[in-house]
Amino acid sequence: MEKVKVGCIGAGIIASFHLKNLNKDENAEITAVCDIVQENADRMGKEYGATAYTDAEEMLENEQLDALFLCVPPFAHGDIEEKAVSKGIHMMVEKPLGLEMESVRAKMEVIKNSSVICATGYCLRYLDTVAKAKEYLKDKKIAMMRGYYLTKFVETPWYRDMAKSGGQLVEQSTHIVDMLRYFAGDVEKVSADMNLLVSQDIPNINVPDVTSVNMSFHSGAVGHIDSSFIQNDHRMGAEILGHNFRVTIDGTTLIIHEVDRTITYDSKVDFYEEQDKVFIKAVQTNNRDLILSDYENGAKTLEVTLAANKSSENEMAVRLQKW
Repeated sequence: MEKVKVGCIGAGIIASFHLKNLNKDENAEITAVCDIVQENADRMGKEYGATAYTDAEEMLENEQLDALFLCVPPFAHGDIEEKAVSKGIHMMVEKPLGLEMESVRAKMEVIKNSSVICATGYCLRYLDTVAKAKEYLKDKKIAMMRGYYLTKFVETPWYRDMAKSGGQLVEQSTHIVDMLRYFAGDVEKVSADMNLLVSQDIPNINVPDVTSVNMSFHSGAVGHIDSSFIQNDHRMGAEILGHNFRVTIDGTTLIIHEVDRTITYDSKVDFYEEQDKVFIKAVQTNNRDLILSDYENGAKTLEVTLAANKSSENEMAVRLQKW
């Protein structure tokens, strides 16, 4: 395959990042964009010299695509993945994959039973500093992990609706959940507390503005994540603790603390760009092993966040199914 012919469904903020990266990649060609808002589709189409659509099915029927970037809100997936698979189109599906596990598991089986390469948008895995942390931890026993995602409120109307976004943990802090899973493996049990405490003045809001999640991993490690959108800045990161060592991811910076030394690494890459470059290369070379987060991984991370929502709602711990 020479250039990978790419289409994009969704023309919002996350799509703009992907399209910017794809436009710089000499191995990719943006041929079609789709958004239900005609103005958005036309704007993106004009910017990248691509055909604009407002109907995703029409785009998939009319265009000869090698790859598809699916950048729609979690409530809006419908059967786009299945239709892309039926045409042999490889996919980058943005997180979260949906809002209920039954349909996501069904999509996963369709994808697994095809030849399609499917990545999911857990971009932090493509940080060079996360790769260094992963290498450092490979022979070490992790005992405890602490994560946080503290930021501003997102003004997008559907974000504030639990039925459409799933809340901050599902929609944003999922990146930290995935990072902890990347280091420590699958989660066994989740217990969460959430509340809409100080943001009631936002019109039509019903998502919690503060969230606290405890997790137990199959490895025996325990973890905790704090999530909130009541701050005026943005901070995210994690600490991974073992006997006489601590690995800290502070934003994109890695700090390794040992008894007699502290090592700091600053990231030198754009992790969004790295993720997209790897996906295009995987499609071009038909090498799915390059992908650091496939559809099944995205489903596993989604399951943890949905279980946390259920735990908070029912005021009880939730044990996850084994995969």
